[in-house]
Amino acid sequence: MGSSLSLLAVGFFLGMRHATDADHVIAITTIVGRQRSMRGAAWIGVLWGLGHTLTVAIVGGAIIVFTVVIPPRIGLAMEFSVGVMLVILGFMNLTGITRWIQDNVIPGGGLIHSHTHAHGDYAHSHLHGHGMTNHGHAEDRTPQAWLDRRLGGLGLYQVLRPIVVGIVHGLAGSAAIALLVLTAIGDPVWGMVYLLLFGMGTIMGMMLITAVIAIPFAYSAERLPRFNAYLRVATGLLSFGFGTFIIYHIGFVDGLFGNNPSWTAK
Repeated sequence: MGSSLSLLAVGFFLGMRHATDADHVIAITTIVGRQRSMRGAAWIGVLWGLGHTLTVAIVGGAIIVFTVVIPPRIGLAMEFSVGVMLVILGFMNLTGITRWIQDNVIPGGGLIHSHTHAHGDYAHSHLHGHGMTNHGHAEDRTPQAWLDRRLGGLGLYQVLRPIVVGIVHGLAGSAAIALLVLTAIGDPVWGMVYLLLFGMGTIMGMMLITAVIAIPFAYSAERLPRFNAYLRVATGLLSFGFGTFIIYHIGFVDGLFGNNPSWTAK
């Protein structure tokens, strides 16, 4: 009993350490780059952790309870999905910066003109001026305002995105975590408890990490908008580049697209 309890405690702290893995931090940094408060960023970390824990509990639980064997190609495909997700997140950040460049770098003229502008987190383009009568629509007549009125301060897409990213990352790591538990504990019941505590540790760790990462974004959003834009470009490029590396390494070095895939849970 004592050794099992010790393993459960280790599982919680390993979950917190797991939150600091490079691919996790890069993915969450890319998402947090859109936040302007530590509180909002911390909630994103919690949602990411919930998505991650959900997948680990389901997939890892199936491996522990039913002793499912993961074929190498499927194991590689689960890790490959993380690379794809990082590329998508990086692309989304970089396209947002493209809109900023169009608005702030490319010169335009006239009081009434067309450019991309934002209402909170909602950005769109149309002909308008900066006067009260030239804008083209009321401030509360936008999709973002509609979502805010019905869903509160955190839009539905903002809730779903970190959960989906957490699910994908949990899918990639669940096999390795479950096989480690199966080897160390053996008892399926204690193994499931271990996975849940591991997930709680991951949620706690990610919440702390996202709150810390949000500090430079939150500080520079209003005071240093140009620096804030550079930060978002950097996170987008880092996510895109690291995701591309994962895709190449798993697809061609580890053999996902070849005839002899090589994968071990790690």
